[in-house]
Amino acid sequence: MATHLTNVAELASKFADDFEGGKFAYASGMLHDIGKYSSEFQSLLDGAKIRVDHSTAGAIVSRQKYPASQSRVLEYIVAGHHAGLANFGSVQSGLEQRLIHRKLPDYGGYIDEISLPDLTGVIPSIKPGNGSAGFSISFFIRMLFSCLIDADSLDTERFCNPEKAVQRGNYDDFIVLSNKFDRHMASKRTGSDGNIINNYRNDIFDQCKSKGSERPRLFTLTVPTGGGKTLSSMAFALEQVKKYGLKRIIYVIPYTNIIEQTAAIFKEIFGEKNVLEHHSNFDPWASEDESDNPSYNSIMFSTENWDAPIIVTTNVQFFESLFSNKRSRCRKIHNISKSVIIFDEAQMLPIQYLSPCLAAVTELVRNYGSSIVMCTATQPKFSELLRGDEMPREIIESPKELYEAFKRVEFKNFGVINDEELSAALRNEDKVLCIINTRNHAKALYDSLSDTKNIFHLSARMCPVHRRQKLDVIRKILDKKGEPCRVISTQLIEAGVDIDFPTVFRAMSGLDSIAQAAGRCNREGKLQSGRVNVFRSSEKHGQATSWQRRTAELGEMILGNGNEPLSLENIEMFFHALYYHEGEDGRDRKKILKLLEERSRSLEYPFEDVNDLFSIVEKGTREVVIPYDYNVQSIIEEMHMAQYPWKYARKLQGYTVSIFEPEFKELAAMHAIDTIGDRFFVLNDLKKYSSDTGLLSSKYNNYENALLLV
Repeated sequence: MATHLTNVAELASKFADDFEGGKFAYASGMLHDIGKYSSEFQSLLDGAKIRVDHSTAGAIVSRQKYPASQSRVLEYIVAGHHAGLANFGSVQSGLEQRLIHRKLPDYGGYIDEISLPDLTGVIPSIKPGNGSAGFSISFFIRMLFSCLIDADSLDTERFCNPEKAVQRGNYDDFIVLSNKFDRHMASKRTGSDGNIINNYRNDIFDQCKSKGSERPRLFTLTVPTGGGKTLSSMAFALEQVKKYGLKRIIYVIPYTNIIEQTAAIFKEIFGEKNVLEHHSNFDPWASEDESDNPSYNSIMFSTENWDAPIIVTTNVQFFESLFSNKRSRCRKIHNISKSVIIFDEAQMLPIQYLSPCLAAVTELVRNYGSSIVMCTATQPKFSELLRGDEMPREIIESPKELYEAFKRVEFKNFGVINDEELSAALRNEDKVLCIINTRNHAKALYDSLSDTKNIFHLSARMCPVHRRQKLDVIRKILDKKGEPCRVISTQLIEAGVDIDFPTVFRAMSGLDSIAQAAGRCNREGKLQSGRVNVFRSSEKHGQATSWQRRTAELGEMILGNGNEPLSLENIEMFFHALYYHEGEDGRDRKKILKLLEERSRSLEYPFEDVNDLFSIVEKGTREVVIPYDYNVQSIIEEMHMAQYPWKYARKLQGYTVSIFEPEFKELAAMHAIDTIGDRFFVLNDLKKYSSDTGLLSSKYNNYENALLLV
């Protein structure tokens, strides 16, 4: 036992040294399993069918040995190292009740085997943000918790599963990765060939690489759509890693429907074993034919603690982990320290959690040695919400010049129109994309044009494989002269989908969404100017949801001011108005920051409550597997006979559709769902899935945006 405690203490201390928390982490490692010294726990190991609480003992010993300012930090993480960080609570409930009233077997034998460290004079080495120490100390506790549970898991794994342990960490170092990147860019970059756009792209790349030598801090990268920001931001990140000894690069993306293509780009450059793709639709546990591949297993195991050099994930996975109290989610977060973190499409940070998200981001810069890049064509005015050293620094020298250089469209405001008028306008265009706000409107508009040649529908009611196939067909038709092509899509097409139409119609929305829609118009600059037509639907099924309605009203107000519609000034004005309209309460609707400050002077934190409140996508969605083609149908047949069907999760990722719980129950009541292994839910009635529009209509299916985020 003493060996395990010492091993965990030393490893946790090593992890926490990244943020000067090593002494606290060492103490937590020595304390965490003291309860296992009881004879009752030893009986449990010998096969006795009893329950023994071994986690509380170390927290009690901490309270007896250390002053409250130190002990309280250790109490949370030691008592919670299996069950999770608890609310401090009171003598009636929570951590306090547990430490005062829990009756434990005698564990005093630890005194003869281990020595607890002296923490005299040791205080958390953290600088509070905006004068609020409560959030900073709660964040520090969460980071120490991560160090302890990762160290505990790794040491246990080395003892119990050495075959798994030796397969971890099979990555190239950043010298090798940087060389791979340089070779890739040397083969791909276009020289000065007279194409002014290529010249600007090269200049963006060069500026990013040059600015990578600046000290880690909060940066913005304002680059128009088509400016090559993905690879340019990676060039910046690699320079930061080399100069400042940072440990990994984390690329955070808002939508699951574009994460695969970004991860694929990085895997091509750096090799699959060096890039972890981690989000709700990607379960990297090995399928049967991959389970003996050490390189694959290494990246598979990295989902547990994010020790890979390059990670591609979502806003949901990233931020919900930082506000979680759960062991499984928190295990990885200490590895976010000393990282370069790039937020792609930064304007998509959820407004209702914007203040907590920005608090976490600035905390990572201020106290954990990370560098943050907010990367977008439509830069939010984060500077209005930050101050002092937290103020972001722009990487690009002249964003306004880039906006003018990459301007490829003209705008027209169509005003208020009904579906009949909108359908007529779309029929008058040979090649046109129409983006609307709700699934119901997309389906209705598609039906009204179903008699036309080459009409397509895109929404998250279609599984990813289905959407990709449709997009491939659409791209081929767009390349053919004289062939019509009309696409009706929800907003899923706006972020990261590489497609180019001469004309785009966009239902009124926020300026950030309109800018994304414009990025699908004349994308390659083949025309002197493309056309973006903005309209408001008069139809009941075309009305935006409450949040969309607010952003649309602001967008319409600013579009009517007579300025260039998507100028940087207008974008700034839009976000200023949005933040003002939402107010402080709207940017932290669940009052999470207030909760973390209320009793912070005595370090009494509601970790469980915060975990329950911070949920970017409200709980209650299910993934339904669609037997869309022969490939997935054969996989489903194998799963029915397999002893471990969960091993097929990775192969199913392109065949799922997310639905809310009420719709799932509706399908289950109709016996339209088969369950495999208590984990996979398969649609068994293909009459409920259309080859044109995907999973057929339900009264619950109108919430497109929320189901693309996880």
